Amino acid sequence: MLKKKKIIALAEKDFEKAWKLSKKTLKEPHHDLQYPRLYYRYGKSHPLYDTIFKLREAYLKLGFDEVVNPVFINEDEVYKQFGPEAPAILDRCFYLAGLPRPDIGIEKDKIKKIKNLKSDADIGKLKEVFREYKLGNIAGDDLVYEISNALDVDDETALRILEIFPEIKKLKPQVSDVTLRSHMTASWFVTLSKIHDKYRLPIKLFSIDRCFRREQREDESHLMTYFSASCVFVDEEVSIDVGKAVAEGILRYFGFSNFKFIPDEKRSKYYIPDTQTEVYAYHPKIKKWIEVATFGLYSPIALAKYNIDKEVMNLGIGVERLAMVLENEKDVRKLVYPQFYGEWKISDRELASMLKIDLYPVTEEGRKLMKKIIEGWKRYKDEPSPCEFKIFSGKFLNKKIVVKAIEPEKNTKLLGPAIENQVYVYDGNIVGVPKKGVKSPLAEKAKKNGINTNISYMDSLAAKVSYKIEELVVSGGDYLKLRTAIARSLSDVNLKLDKVAMKYITKKNKEIDVRGPIFATIECKVKE
Repeated sequence: MLKKKKIIALAEKDFEKAWKLSKKTLKEPHHDLQYPRLYYRYGKSHPLYDTIFKLREAYLKLGFDEVVNPVFINEDEVYKQFGPEAPAILDRCFYLAGLPRPDIGIEKDKIKKIKNLKSDADIGKLKEVFREYKLGNIAGDDLVYEISNALDVDDETALRILEIFPEIKKLKPQVSDVTLRSHMTASWFVTLSKIHDKYRLPIKLFSIDRCFRREQREDESHLMTYFSASCVFVDEEVSIDVGKAVAEGILRYFGFSNFKFIPDEKRSKYYIPDTQTEVYAYHPKIKKWIEVATFGLYSPIALAKYNIDKEVMNLGIGVERLAMVLENEKDVRKLVYPQFYGEWKISDRELASMLKIDLYPVTEEGRKLMKKIIEGWKRYKDEPSPCEFKIFSGKFLNKKIVVKAIEPEKNTKLLGPAIENQVYVYDGNIVGVPKKGVKSPLAEKAKKNGINTNISYMDSLAAKVSYKIEELVVSGGDYLKLRTAIARSLSDVNLKLDKVAMKYITKKNKEIDVRGPIFATIECKVKE
């Protein structure tokens, strides 16, 4: 177990070393485990939630306690906080709506239709179900189930009975006076009204959660739902310097240095005039001043409406804004929803993991034979032809077999020069790279900067030969001859690429170039 943990940790940093260590750990690793198809890969996290995680750590290290603030805010709360400005604020809020519970009458014509579906239907029980539904004692998604039980029918029949009542099908949502939180401040007033006199001062709380805003449209800088990383600092006396200190403490955790505090011209009504402040931070990697936070002191007038007799500093950070800076992304839609707006990108390492040997020996003896074939090919590959070499002779799956590597043609070698080609992935291309004498510019770049899959043509073809010999012996055959002359495609070298990878390579106009002369011939005879 300790070795496996080491491999897992190492694989995240150096796949080459992890592969070598895995070969030592596993006596006979299955071909699906060959580099880079290591199953020691962590899932990929979303940058937005990475930022949230770090923000939580930063707040906790500064001594703030985490709370969950209410998401549903009655419009009366908005009027308390904003006064005359409330209608303008509510214009950007989503209101909650729900379907009403109608009075459902069961007239004679409806009773007749019900009796056609269930002759002995107890109409009294059905009325009771509808009455309980109207009172809210039965949930809407349980209505079919309750009708089914009351009338002793299956769900399909219960659904057909329900369709007899058009007043249910024609229900239209009715809007309530409850909104979805459009900014975290709306929740802080509600939360603080319940706890401000129950905790020792200073009270330091933070909440990182979704807010919802009814934007006219979503674009590169606006979404209808976003995350706010907000905090409050409550004490008998709170100065604006507290906001500056908290902002610096949080943002230094992300590598920001040097800060500017500029009065915010927006001047929200729930802040004391001239305390609302924008925070600009300088990030040394990006080398820019970035607006990343806003803070201010809550107005005593707004606080008094909640019977809060303390002073409160509130600071808010737009998580998406911060994540965009950290990821150097200019479009919030691409950051948050890459599956819809982002460019389709598969890394070379991911592509390499989607390439594997196709036919591979199933049995232990087959895998040992594969090694014998590789050893024989390596030993005799440069022998002049015509030539013939015995690779294996002996018992194989309870049969006597003889395996030979042959080359009948004159004035050549046992194997072609491409037999030792290694498969690399570079910039979305899959390339067969010669061991020596690399001539193709793409192959040169792949060998220098690409991902080596550690799959050679020799390995993959030996796997295919061994697999076919297994088939021969099991099926009762007595002779097999396999020859691979020129490689033109992945299948020629017994390689298989995942459909997703193939689609990606085609869409991006990348190449699969595994061409090369192999001229490998294996002959197998089964003896009685």
